[in-house]
Amino acid sequence: MALIVAILVLKPFFVPQSKTVGGPAGLVGQSAPVFALRDDLGSPVSLTQYRGKIVVMNLWASWCPPCRAEMPDLQRLAAANANRGVAIVGVNEGESAQRARTFAASLGIRFPIWIDDGQRYGRIYAALGLPTTVVVDRSGMVAKGFDGALTYDQMRAALAAVMAGR
Repeated sequence: MALIVAILVLKPFFVPQSKTVGGPAGLVGQSAPVFALRDDLGSPVSLTQYRGKIVVMNLWASWCPPCRAEMPDLQRLAAANANRGVAIVGVNEGESAQRARTFAASLGIRFPIWIDDGQRYGRIYAALGLPTTVVVDRSGMVAKGFDGALTYDQMRAALAAVMAGR
């Protein structure tokens, strides 16, 4: 009986436990979910139009202070990688196209802004809050996922890792 109790007590220390990763990082290695949205001008858009490119997809809202803080760094990342097969896409969660367009213009944002008024991307990419960033590799697989604001150096490092196939 003492042996059985000892095994039950000590088992967690010797048998690896499965680790479930939450949020967008839990989707790493899976095919990036795709469905159609519209951009801030009303044109249809989808991740499928970026197949063959690395996509840094940032989910945001204008009311979110960390989103506002990281937007200029996303624009800087977009400018630095414009000719390197990288696309930066901002997906506004739950606001009107006019509100998203005005907000992006106020910060000098020139990368594409998509409108997800039903917040489907937030749900499907398991966003735990805003901002959320997902990096999709050239083959359409989720390569990285982050909840919360990133610094420019963190964005650059994540992108460099995906470009290097890590």
